[in-house]
Amino acid sequence: MAEFPPCPLCKSEFTYQMDALLVCPECAHEWDPNQQEATEEAFVVKDANGNILQNGDSVVTIKNLPVKGSPQGIKAGTKVRNIRLVDSDHNIDCKIDGFGAMALKSEFVKKA
Repeated sequence: MAEFPPCPLCKSEFTYQMDALLVCPECAHEWDPNQQEATEEAFVVKDANGNILQNGDSVVTIKNLPVKGSPQGIKAGTKVRNIRLVDSDHNIDCKIDGFGAMALKSEFVKKA
């Protein structure tokens, strides 16, 4: 069995060949293995279900999240629109109605 390189976007090991291209079944990325691209490392953020998030997506919180300095937290099911992805521990920057600017971890949200 031929060994194919992992997906350059999501690093999935389950790539397969389709005609002259390699295909990733997890993120649907297609690329030519003979063409060496000088691209920098892709930054991929996945939600609690494994869906890939992008800037501008809408997400929903999956559990109650406590907020420091606030008497109440963010309830499960709160919809957050127009997220921005950042490369840090809390990898989602957003604005939540009633709370303002907030940083969330991607493992506590799902794509809406």
